[in-house]
Amino acid sequence: MDAVSAACPYCRILLVEANDSFFGNLFAAEDQAVAQGARFVSNSWGANEFSGEDLFDRRLAGHSGVAFTFASGDQGYGHQLYPAASPYVTAVGGTSLVRARNSRGWVEGAWSGAGSGCSPYAPKPSFQRDLSCPRRTAADVSADADPMTGLAVYDSFEFSGWRVFGGTSASAPLLAAMYALAGNPGTAGQPNSFPYARPWAFNDIVTGANGSCGGSYLCTAVVGYDGPTGIGTPNGVAGLTNGPIAASR
Repeated sequence: MDAVSAACPYCRILLVEANDSFFGNLFAAEDQAVAQGARFVSNSWGANEFSGEDLFDRRLAGHSGVAFTFASGDQGYGHQLYPAASPYVTAVGGTSLVRARNSRGWVEGAWSGAGSGCSPYAPKPSFQRDLSCPRRTAADVSADADPMTGLAVYDSFEFSGWRVFGGTSASAPLLAAMYALAGNPGTAGQPNSFPYARPWAFNDIVTGANGSCGGSYLCTAVVGYDGPTGIGTPNGVAGLTNGPIAASR
């Protein structure tokens, strides 16, 4: 919630808690969030992929025009998580972000812990066209997730003072907030397809890796799409909408 608020301080935030960590109740919480009006739903949970996950996809597919973001995981290449692997959500990977004396003011590379890979079960959505994975590939987009370069958080509970936190559990809510800043996604199309239509609106991450895959884009940041960082990190919010950018939220 703090990550959402930091990126979109004027957003109205709804917290929905599931009764337990079983998939049935977790997806009931997704349904409840949408029923209460949420158009952008951030999720920092997941499990290893499994046969039959498509049964839960039907719940997500039923919420047309809702932007679901899911953390891609923090175990690097080859550890695909569901629901991040669902073709109906935005799988959010991670980067390392460091200040630099260049025109952007930053250098950014793939975070070594960001989850990525080729799904053994989920079908490939029509807008995703990478060649080395016949099924769904994670991630779609990314944001700073390196715990060494992540969000500054003031801890008043256990360790008093400022600390730095990361993980794709931080990058996923950042992306959800950016979707909200971009405006209502409408009912046409899938919000997770928007970045693929506007790659020019993202910082293309071309350095770093999150595992060993023979230099393949599935675990290595390359020009264009790659597994650890997807299309890249948002440069503004124009890539997270299929229409004009909202004037305010």
